[in-house]
Amino acid sequence: MLKLMLGGLAALLLVASAVLWMLRPGAQRPEGGAAPDFALPDQDGQSHRLGDYAGRWLVLYFYPRDDTPGCTQEACRFRDDIGILGDLDAAVVGVSVDDARSHADFARKYQLPFPLLSDPDGQTAAAYGSLLNLGLVRFARRRTFIIAPDGRIAARFDKVDPASHAQEVARTLRALQAAGTARQALPSSPKWTTYQ
Repeated sequence: MLKLMLGGLAALLLVASAVLWMLRPGAQRPEGGAAPDFALPDQDGQSHRLGDYAGRWLVLYFYPRDDTPGCTQEACRFRDDIGILGDLDAAVVGVSVDDARSHADFARKYQLPFPLLSDPDGQTAAAYGSLLNLGLVRFARRRTFIIAPDGRIAARFDKVDPASHAQEVARTLRALQAAGTARQALPSSPKWTTYQ
């Protein structure tokens, strides 16, 4: 009985330490920082790099698995709102650790009009702080990054509701673009006078 209790306690401590390690502050990609580069194949075997999207907005979303309920709902919402996001000069790209063949089946089944990148070793997901590695099983966490035309992370979403996320991304893009336009309208070197 005592051995069973000690074994359970040891397993609980192992799981707790793994969770705390995954949530460590250094694992987060801060907004305003440079987005990590990537070179990954899509569902058609075409390679994509971060630099391919220079000069326009990029919605880079990580998801756990192809053709699962939440991932399908999220992908289909992006599909349905692709016109709105395109009007905001944003490209949409999905990333998971699934292989390109799985992505091709998923994209074809749901007529997804954007690239799904295969990250089988999880290096890109890890670079974005989005890899959940449980030893034998690993997958990308459901997270989204809006990357500005200059290659910096403009916004990140760690808590994603697949049903409404595409609309949330569009609202955030509008706000980011409006803020950028307002900054551009300000004089480049304002003159401030201090009175004592």
